[in-house]
Amino acid sequence: MGVGFAILSMTLFAIANITIIRGYDGKTRGGGAFLSILITFLLSFFIWLILAARNGWPSFNQTAVAWFVLAGFLTIFIGRVFLYASIQHLGAIRASAIKRLNPFFSVLLGVVLLGESVTGLMMVGMALICTSFVVLVRQSVNTVGARVPKVEKQSALDRMINLGYLYGPVSAFAYACGYVARKQGLMILPDAAFGTMVGALTGIVFFLITSRFIESYRDDLHKTFTVYNPWFLFAGIFASLGQLCYFVALSYTTISKIALITSMEVFITVFLTVVVFRSRENLTGEVIVAAGLGVVGTVLVILH
Repeated sequence: MGVGFAILSMTLFAIANITIIRGYDGKTRGGGAFLSILITFLLSFFIWLILAARNGWPSFNQTAVAWFVLAGFLTIFIGRVFLYASIQHLGAIRASAIKRLNPFFSVLLGVVLLGESVTGLMMVGMALICTSFVVLVRQSVNTVGARVPKVEKQSALDRMINLGYLYGPVSAFAYACGYVARKQGLMILPDAAFGTMVGALTGIVFFLITSRFIESYRDDLHKTFTVYNPWFLFAGIFASLGQLCYFVALSYTTISKIALITSMEVFITVFLTVVVFRSRENLTGEVIVAAGLGVVGTVLVILH
């Protein structure tokens, strides 16, 4: 069951990636992050109420809540805000490729902090996924995405000096650390909806506090309630459902395995971007090779 929810989470996050970049079309260049966090809170709150009414109110545990708060700060506040910024600067495909640092941070932290084991078959799968990311990121750096202005004779160094390449790794590391905190909380209080709700509420609180000092956060907050963007609404819904599914998956299997399975998100993003939405982001031979390596690697991880 954990594998199934991980695959569902991966798919939902990929759809969210596409809807985020669609929301930045035209004159819209900001917003969306706070709306996504708000939707996560409302959705998880109602799911928690329904489950609690059906199964009984869960026992309160301060330690578990503390872990969920930490997870919310890292994933829903830091991770999601920086993810939106990365996608805005790089486009959906390249930002998703950079975000794929997430599984490697997750596996490393899972082994070091939680004592999770990695088998030979899983290591082979991880190596293939790693190779696919190297190919994809190399292709990403050597091409100019649809959302980045093309500059003649632009050096690789110039392309790398892009805030998106800073925001992406920060987001990935925050997500990985947050997953460890979530796992700790779920081991004490196995309630995915409650944990997601607490994390989202934490994200809302920190976002409101930060908006008093950072103009871009104030602008995002203002646009949430004054500008209707259906793409950001859909992005918030899909990202929230993906967050819930990831939480449920953590209840059934290890962080390492889930992280490697969800690493396929980038290839679903590629498919949706190029095939479904007919985006100008390029589908090259390197992307196809990377996708093939990623598929094989993920299959090996699932068979583990």
